[in-house]
Amino acid sequence: MRRPDRLLALAQANLALFARDPGPLAGRIIQPLLSLLILQRLYIAALGGPAQGTTQVVVGYLVLFSLLGMSIVGTAVLADRKWNTFDRLRASPAHPAELLAGKAIPVLGFILLQQTVLLGVGIAALGLPVASYGLLAAADVVWAVTVLGIGTAVAMLVRSSAQLSAVIDIGASVCTGLGGGLVPLSDLPPWTHVIAPLSPAYWAVLALRGAIRGQEATTLTASAVLAAIAAVSITIAGRRLARGWGRSTLL
Repeated sequence: MRRPDRLLALAQANLALFARDPGPLAGRIIQPLLSLLILQRLYIAALGGPAQGTTQVVVGYLVLFSLLGMSIVGTAVLADRKWNTFDRLRASPAHPAELLAGKAIPVLGFILLQQTVLLGVGIAALGLPVASYGLLAAADVVWAVTVLGIGTAVAMLVRSSAQLSAVIDIGASVCTGLGGGLVPLSDLPPWTHVIAPLSPAYWAVLALRGAIRGQEATTLTASAVLAAIAAVSITIAGRRLARGWGRSTLL
């Protein structure tokens, strides 16, 4: 039986772990902020206007650093593997869904904070034009959940912190590049247009850019695809945990 008090206790314990070492969290916010402030003028000059350039740099670097932020998700999960915490909790009355949710709630809060800060600076300081704040908020939340789901699934599948780092660093750059986050998809080679929809970043860029432009159909369609990706990722993580996942699988 799932109990809210047990879930809250798990979330508070994981939040306390983040509070002890906030450096990585701060870095994942400061780095993209500096990128926005430094590169905005370059994107405006390259894309021929402040609206196009600002939208591209804000959306692109939000997506890139959201994906790089999966290292926060993965590190939090792997810490429990190293300490054998999950194995001990699996012997408790806690359901696997509660274990994942207790770990996920603080991380989701960080991802949303990261994205809110970037969008806030983009709007307030860089003049990002937003046609629909409601659509933008909805797309942002769906993307945050997707990042959380993918990061958890990756952490459940890799065998070491080194593998996690390699997968996230390479995967985030490739996914964002192929998805049109760093350079508009129209400016990429034709072969990338075929495989771009395989990248979650493609749908994130589509959803966020559509929301900024007030394109409801585009935003909702892309957000639905992201929600499906999140559901698959969370299912993979949950099944991996339910089958048994602990210290013995570490390299």
